[in-house]
Amino acid sequence: MNLIELNKADRLGLPEGPLRAWITFFKHWQEELTMANVAHEPVKRAMSRIRELSADEETRRLAFVRERALRDEVSFLNDAKREGEKLGIEKGRQETLQEAEERVKEAE
Repeated sequence: MNLIELNKADRLGLPEGPLRAWITFFKHWQEELTMANVAHEPVKRAMSRIRELSADEETRRLAFVRERALRDEVSFLNDAKREGEKLGIEKGRQETLQEAEERVKEAE
């Protein structure tokens, strides 16, 4: 398994080959001239598939809707997490106040 930060990939000086082809794909897939120089067949198939999907208006619309739904889900989950944390903090405060009141009553 290779973990490569795409922003730093050009500094690696990788020789031509599959890894460099995939890095080029992920960094420059929107650049026709750059992608035309890639010879690795799996990357060529991936580019071909992207072109097919991009050409079909309904597929683009569905991809947009799916992406928006995923972003909305993340947003809802983050909101729920924040609300849960807020409720937990408030509950903790209430319990602490109750315990303090009980201790004061016991001390009297």
